[in-house]
Amino acid sequence: MSFDANDAAASGADGIRREILTWDDFSAAARGLAADVLGSGFRPDVVIAIARGGLLLAGAIAYALGTRSCGSINVEFYTGVDERLPEPVLHPPMLDAPALEGKRVLLVDDVSDSGRTLAKVVDLLGGVGADVRSATLYVKPRTVLVPDFAYRETEDWIVFPWSALPPVRVEEEVR
Repeated sequence: MSFDANDAAASGADGIRREILTWDDFSAAARGLAADVLGSGFRPDVVIAIARGGLLLAGAIAYALGTRSCGSINVEFYTGVDERLPEPVLHPPMLDAPALEGKRVLLVDDVSDSGRTLAKVVDLLGGVGADVRSATLYVKPRTVLVPDFAYRETEDWIVFPWSALPPVRVEEEVR
């Protein structure tokens, strides 16, 4: 997939380089990842999102693959721009992982930065007997787990279209 990093990179006032993913880029990336999955010969029975970052991508890939069975697992690791908890933490509601025994699972997240979240969930699902492949939009060079499928590699902080703005406040006018 072609992508010109010069068109989508910027430095913030804090000096942190940011890569900006647009909705159009997201759409092309999701379909491209689905094509890569199918091209590899892997046909997932279920697509699992790592929430929250992987939710939209997992849905888009599931539609592109024609896979109707979807789920999610809630994992918290990032607390802010380049700020993390000591370890990834699972949160309820919990995924019924034992139900995935013998299933082909495509695990989806937005980025494999440290790779620790992805590795934790791959181990969890593999431990219950699922055949797991992973897909992310981005992969960082320092990751401990390179996903099976990725849109691109970057060292920058990524600004995703769904999280570019702060949460809506009650006093704001919603249109």
